Amino acid sequence: MADQHPDLDPAPAFDAYKYLNLVLHPDGAVTRGFHMVDIPADPNPDQPSAVRTKDVPVDLTHNTWARIYVPSLSPPPDQRLPLIVYYHGGGFIYSSPAHEIFHVFCSLMAAKLGAVVVSPSFRLAPEHRLPAAYDDAMEALRWVRTTEEEWLREGVDFSRCYLMGTAAGGNIAYHVGLHACATPADLEPLVIRTLILHHPFFGGLQRTESEVRLFNNPILPMNVADLSWELALPAGTDRDHQYCNPMAGERLGEWERMRTMGWRVVVVGGGRDPIIDRQRELAAQLEANGIKMVGLFSGEGDYHQEELLELAKAELLLEKLKAKEHTKVKNRGKKRKRRKENLQSEKSYRAFVSNHVDRQHRLSQILIKVPSRCWWFNRVGQRANHAYCHRSVLQ
Repeated sequence: MADQHPDLDPAPAFDAYKYLNLVLHPDGAVTRGFHMVDIPADPNPDQPSAVRTKDVPVDLTHNTWARIYVPSLSPPPDQRLPLIVYYHGGGFIYSSPAHEIFHVFCSLMAAKLGAVVVSPSFRLAPEHRLPAAYDDAMEALRWVRTTEEEWLREGVDFSRCYLMGTAAGGNIAYHVGLHACATPADLEPLVIRTLILHHPFFGGLQRTESEVRLFNNPILPMNVADLSWELALPAGTDRDHQYCNPMAGERLGEWERMRTMGWRVVVVGGGRDPIIDRQRELAAQLEANGIKMVGLFSGEGDYHQEELLELAKAELLLEKLKAKEHTKVKNRGKKRKRRKENLQSEKSYRAFVSNHVDRQHRLSQILIKVPSRCWWFNRVGQRANHAYCHRSVLQ
C-alpha cells in the first residue's frame, strides 16, 4: 500500500458531481442526470429469442423486484439448471436490472452458460445508505428460497447457486456471501457453491499503488469513486469502514466460515482498473486463509467493467467460468444435439443474436453522445459498437 493522504492526491481531472451527472440537494437526496435505456422484460417475446425474461416483485415495502432470465431451450425433464444470482453495478447510486448493459449481460450469461439468472434490484444511495443495498440483496436470496414463482420452482437446481456481481454489485455479492455463510440453514434448500466478484468495488483511506498511478483514470477516476463512497457509506463513517475496505475489521472468523462451507471465490479484475490492487489483496488474503480462490486478473489494457461493453471479452470471461465448471450443466452434449434436431429452437437462438446486436448498437450510440468530459465513453462506445456489430454473439 502506498502511504497517501487526500492532500497528496494528484489534482483531479474531473469534477466528480459533473462526471456522475448528480445534483445533491439539502435533504441528502440527489437528482440523477444519466438516463440509460431500460429494456422491458419479455416473458413471451413476439420474435423468437434465446432467453425469456420476467419481472417479479420481491419486497413491496421497499419496492424491490427481480428480473429472471431463463434460456428458451429447456433442459431434458430430468435436468434442472443452475442458478446465478447477479447484482448489478452503478456505484450504489445508479442503475437497475433493467438497464441495457446489465440486461444484455445477464441474457448472455443465461444463454451461454445454460443457467437461470435472477438479478434483484436494491435501494440506491444516498437516499438509502448502506447497509440498505445489502439488506435488500439478502432479502432477495430469501425470496428465491421461498417463492412459488414457477420459472424458479420448475427448472432450477437450488443445490447449485452462484452469487455474482459487477463493480458495486461485486461488493454486494461479497457482503451477502459473508452473511449467508454465517447462517446457511436459513437459506435451505439454496446451496451456494461459488462467489464470482466481477471487478468488485472496494476502497480505503490509504491509497494503493494502483489508485495513485491511475488516480485520473477516465473510466473510474478516484475522486469519483471517493464521492460514490461518501454518498453510500453510513453517515459519519469513512472509507476504512468494513463495507468499503475488505481488510478493515476482524475478518478471520467470517473467512473461516466461508472456508468451512467449501465455497470457491472467483475475483475478476483488469490491469487498468484503479481498484486492482485491492482486488488482488483480497484474493491473496482469502487464499492465505484456506479458501478456494480463482483469480482472473487480465492485462494492463483491461479496464473497469470491460466485459459489459466488449463482447469478445464477455465471451472470454464466460468461457473461463464454464471451463472451471463454476456453472457446469450436465449433459451439455445432449443439449447441443437436441438443439440441432430442433430447427425452431435454432431459429430462436439465432434471432436472439440479432436482437442482441441491435441492442448493443443502440447502447454504443448512447455512449457516443455522452458529453466530451467523459471521453472514455466515446472511446468505449466506438469499441463496443465495433465488437458487437461485427461478431456473432453465440457462436
